Amino acid sequence: MPSAFQLQCHLVLIILAASKGETRYLEVRDAGEDEPFLLLSEDLKRQLSAGQIYRRSLRCIDMLSIEGQFTFTADQPQLHCATFFIGEPEELITIEYDFVNIDCQGGDFLKVFDGWILKGEKFPSSLDHPLTTSQRYVEFCESGNIQRSMRSSQNVAMIFFRIHQPGNGFTVTVKKNTNLFPCNVISQTPSGRFTMVIPHQHRNCSFSIIYPVVIKISDLILGHLNGLFLKKPPAGCAGVGDFIELLGGAGLDPSKMFPLADLCHSFHGSAQMKIGCDNTVLRMVSSGKHINRVTFEYHQLDLQETELRKENSIEEFCFPSI
Repeated sequence: MPSAFQLQCHLVLIILAASKGETRYLEVRDAGEDEPFLLLSEDLKRQLSAGQIYRRSLRCIDMLSIEGQFTFTADQPQLHCATFFIGEPEELITIEYDFVNIDCQGGDFLKVFDGWILKGEKFPSSLDHPLTTSQRYVEFCESGNIQRSMRSSQNVAMIFFRIHQPGNGFTVTVKKNTNLFPCNVISQTPSGRFTMVIPHQHRNCSFSIIYPVVIKISDLILGHLNGLFLKKPPAGCAGVGDFIELLGGAGLDPSKMFPLADLCHSFHGSAQMKIGCDNTVLRMVSSGKHINRVTFEYHQLDLQETELRKENSIEEFCFPSI
């Protein structure tokens, strides 16, 4: 039986964007029912001995979470294809072209995107990514053999491609690299625990969970400088340079999601919220003047939990979508 996350991705990936700045609906005709997307289990990872390279063919629509060498060969014209890569929160993804045989003049293309695109929405959002949208695309037909290796800025990346001629295709090698200060993250699982640290950097970081969840913040440090805490700001976080916001919605782009709550003062303890949205995001906004840190845990929201304590939830906005 596929995992809940595999089934979620099966639904999500049919609305992948397939062209720069635009979206198309992608077909999933060649995705096997027994293995719709390959998010490889820890058991299989352990079976790969040190130095052994995992290899397999790619489908037109695919998802991968493991290092290896992957080949796509068209058996018919494939016009709307995409492969999504996801790592652990503390990993960056490097994609290397080993072999490419496509007809650029005939309308084929092969692009790498730094992040994910779903239904025209980007993760990370344009507000939270260090590169402009155009810089996040690397197209083989434009760059040729000049740039054969691309590294993501977060734990997700994608390639999307169009190949008209049967027999043409490409081979890529995917590697993982350690990210000491993970910023923008999409969670592989519906439950977990994470600590986000932004050390004196003027940037915004989002942790995205593609599930309705209960999220509990257990520790928050904002405005921590030389061992001192700044004074607690007045009510509301407007105009405060460092704060946390919780967002919810049905899309992928945090900048287009509904603001549910914000926190702009440090505390040690516990703050919990039930968020019944299709996608939940914890976003940290940092001015770069301080070391900001937040620790939180989350688990998938059970429908029965919506009947329990309701004073700290947002049923009127999110729960109708469950």
